[in-house]
Amino acid sequence: METKQKEFLKKLNLAFANSEVAFILDAVTDHIEWTIVGDKIIRGKEQFANSLKEMASSQPMKLEIRHMITHGKEAVVEGSMITPDGKNYSFCDIYTFNGFKDPKIKEMKSYVFEIG
Repeated sequence: METKQKEFLKKLNLAFANSEVAFILDAVTDHIEWTIVGDKIIRGKEQFANSLKEMASSQPMKLEIRHMITHGKEAVVEGSMITPDGKNYSFCDIYTFNGFKDPKIKEMKSYVFEIG
């Protein structure tokens, strides 16, 4: 049986794959901090929204989640996404939630690598 947190993270990653910006924005706090390791740090919901719009794709990406670990207010999701033009990215995202009741993501750290 999937926990509520794992179900939420699955929906969140599907929203990233399908460029469902509204769903993703609803899942984070106003003071979200997203570190894309080796690239940039995005602070605040406005910057986060702009970054999501820049990354959005008109066609869905293929998502594969290989591992999902949750513990308290922290979680990790590891998997891959293939873009509509065939680029393959492996990722590992570390999430920190703001609490337990109706939690929202307050921090994300993403490790993303293009696989040749």
